[in-house]
Amino acid sequence: MCTAATYKTDAFYMGRTLDYERSYGDKVTITPRNYPFRFRCREDMPSHYAMIGMAAVMEDYPLYYEAFNEKGLGICGLNFVGNANYFEEVPGKDNITQFELIPWILGQCESVAQARKLIENLNLVRIPFLPTLPLAQLHWIIGDERETITLESQADGLHVYDNPVGVLTNNPPFPYQMFHLNNYRAMSIDTPENGFGTDLKAYSRGLGGLGLPGDLSSQSRFVRVAFTKLHSLSGSGEESSVSQFFHILGSVDQQRGLCRLGENEYEITLYTCCCNVTKGIYYYTTYDNHQITALDMHRENLDGNRLIAYEPIKDQQIHYQN
Repeated sequence: MCTAATYKTDAFYMGRTLDYERSYGDKVTITPRNYPFRFRCREDMPSHYAMIGMAAVMEDYPLYYEAFNEKGLGICGLNFVGNANYFEEVPGKDNITQFELIPWILGQCESVAQARKLIENLNLVRIPFLPTLPLAQLHWIIGDERETITLESQADGLHVYDNPVGVLTNNPPFPYQMFHLNNYRAMSIDTPENGFGTDLKAYSRGLGGLGLPGDLSSQSRFVRVAFTKLHSLSGSGEESSVSQFFHILGSVDQQRGLCRLGENEYEITLYTCCCNVTKGIYYYTTYDNHQITALDMHRENLDGNRLIAYEPIKDQQIHYQN
């Protein structure tokens, strides 16, 4: 599955882990302003804001897992299996497929406030990109430097929730994830007071976090990353902020061998990304390469009309000091 988060220092950062058993040929993909986005149920978008993110590029179309536009708005799509629901086309609505949602919003919105307004007439339709591809069941976290929301399309309709913790994982639906935090409200970064009325010695540091989930389930990852992020401290500079963001998401990294799906098949963290959404710089690591790699969208021709895609560096890069 996956975990996404936001982070704010002098700049606004947003990113995610992508946890799965296989890759679909993912590439860091920059969509310039004049690449023509074609939609299944509405008019095309011949020009739009530029964006960068990880995508599976099929038939020259970027199927974004997450993306961030040049105006400082970001979206991450995460699995929401068993709860996501899409609908038939409805006249008078903005009928958008789940794989079109990210470019549709990022192409024309500069902020979460504008995205909220756009979503008011949204109807997510039940159309796969190809008949041979499964229809991904997703929900989304949408963020800018001022606020974050969660978007979920379920059988009873479309829901938009304020997301005060700036975190999203998978199931259950977002309101249940937030309510579940109540079970951990006593968590602390400090050593708890002794309430037994007898002389007890604190035998270890970190006792304030005793009981913080450490398993790989989506609800446990939500709690762990929310706690880690909301207590996280870093310098305000770029290197410190980026480093800290990778540490935050590293708290739920999935190692090969811990989540078996079948014979010799395991879910792992295929990649982790962090985007300085303010500056349009996309950082990432992969499972076998923990050296941070960066791509700056503003070093490309953002007025072009063709996708710009980079293969992720997957082999381990080791810096020798002697």
